[in-house]
Amino acid sequence: MIIIRTLRKDIAKYNMADGDLEESIEETGWKLVHGDVFRPPANNKLFAAVIGSGIQIFAMMPITIFFAMLGMLSPASRGALLTAAIFLYEFLGLVAGYYSGRLYRTMKGKEWKKAAFLTSTLYPGIVFGIGFFINLFIWGKHSSGAIPFTTMLSVGAMWFGISLPLVFLGYYFGYRKQPYEHPVRTNQIPRQVPSQVW
Repeated sequence: MIIIRTLRKDIAKYNMADGDLEESIEETGWKLVHGDVFRPPANNKLFAAVIGSGIQIFAMMPITIFFAMLGMLSPASRGALLTAAIFLYEFLGLVAGYYSGRLYRTMKGKEWKKAAFLTSTLYPGIVFGIGFFINLFIWGKHSSGAIPFTTMLSVGAMWFGISLPLVFLGYYFGYRKQPYEHPVRTNQIPRQVPSQVW
């Protein structure tokens, strides 16, 4: 309760006129950086893509674990858990696109189609590329544990046929929503960050 009251008082001070602000704020800690915290990053497309992919992964995990706890995904059936996780990941592209699009609009991004494409291809592209590269070595050893090429093609088709359109659809609706409101104003001139020794 005390922390909330203090935080509200600080935010009210930060939103005062700039002339009054100089007199009322001591230049230490949070008060030093409050006007620069919500400044959009230099590469806001990449930032929105990483956040969207993270939301997609972290939404997939509890749902998969929940179904496994209910007994629907038995460990006896080999690969059922992984298959369910992949399908959930594909269909949660809608959620990733929505939150990524809304964040991208909050950061005043203009190229939403490029950002949506980056969101839908960044993480799956890295995982698919690493998996294909490792699978090449397994194929070279003629191991029975190698993933068949047709299975790799079907996963790629699911990626481009299900996940990519759902991310674009979610991005479309998220980008049209109102952007998030920041609790404090962003300074017009960014604060200079001193160079560190390390």
